[in-house]
Amino acid sequence: MTTTIFNIIQFTLAALLVAAILLQQKGTGLSGVFGGSSNIYSTKRGVDKILHLATVVIAVVFFSASLIRLVL
Repeated sequence: MTTTIFNIIQFTLAALLVAAILLQQKGTGLSGVFGGSSNIYSTKRGVDKILHLATVVIAVVFFSASLIRLVL
């Protein structure tokens, strides 16, 4: 019973994590190296900041759920 619940929780968290990563702003990686924007160190504001924090929180919860499932 508990393994089924943890499977559902992990699947849901994995889907949310993928969605949060894919929704983040595009082109912020190595764009400066390849001739893109030169302001690499810009601050996150608004939706970008919320998505970044949500990604971190979801990743930590997913990792914690994985460890709990491993122990059980």
